[in-house]
Amino acid sequence: MASEKIVLEGRHAVLEALRAGHSVHEVFLLKGTEKKTAEEFERLCAGADIPIYYSDKAAMDRRSVSGRHQGVIATADAWEYAELEDILANAANRGEQPFLILLDGIMDPHNLGAVIRTANMAGAHGVVITKDRAVGLTAAAAKASAGAVYYTPVARVTNMARTVEQLKKAGIWTIAADMQGGSVFEADLSGPVALVIGNEGKGVARLVKEKCDFAVSIPTSGDIDSLNASVACGILAFEVVRARLKKH
Repeated sequence: MASEKIVLEGRHAVLEALRAGHSVHEVFLLKGTEKKTAEEFERLCAGADIPIYYSDKAAMDRRSVSGRHQGVIATADAWEYAELEDILANAANRGEQPFLILLDGIMDPHNLGAVIRTANMAGAHGVVITKDRAVGLTAAAAKASAGAVYYTPVARVTNMARTVEQLKKAGIWTIAADMQGGSVFEADLSGPVALVIGNEGKGVARLVKEKCDFAVSIPTSGDIDSLNASVACGILAFEVVRARLKKH
């Protein structure tokens, strides 16, 4: 079966795809692109035998899906999802305690991309998302990941509660982000962990939360009641990093 095709837009998004060796089919640059930038694209495309075309602004605008192409557009294969077992194998291959980030119903592609970026920077072995009622790997999510989508595996599962149970059986502590949980600053996050981040509005689903080993919250003192999902994920992920550094 032929791979699904996507449109990548923006200098950084296309450069990261080329550098990572992603399956890019063709690249379109705006006529008059700065010489140094054009030469970088030409070098990368030549090395991978990818055709590159120069188009005027009107043609680029017609080809654009987002309307924000920044003078660079590419067509490519869609991203392939990993399996949960691949993520656990990633941890084993690195000789590290598993560290996963599970997203239960995240709808915003920018949040997904930001989480993948955080996962990569925090050394997480992969991100797990749900197939239904959640955003998948889109061009917008990839762009928001700042290229991390090419290096951090993302698995997609049908049932997050079942996945939590599977991870628990593998000896991984599953920890839900929930405002009613105990302070994350008092939790032991130094072992094998899977952080579960919930939907932007509803949080972690009740059944998923019940399956988790425990819940943690981020102490706040502001006038609003919650943090953005990707921001909360960043704080929690780097608490895992801190705990592991402290342990060693």
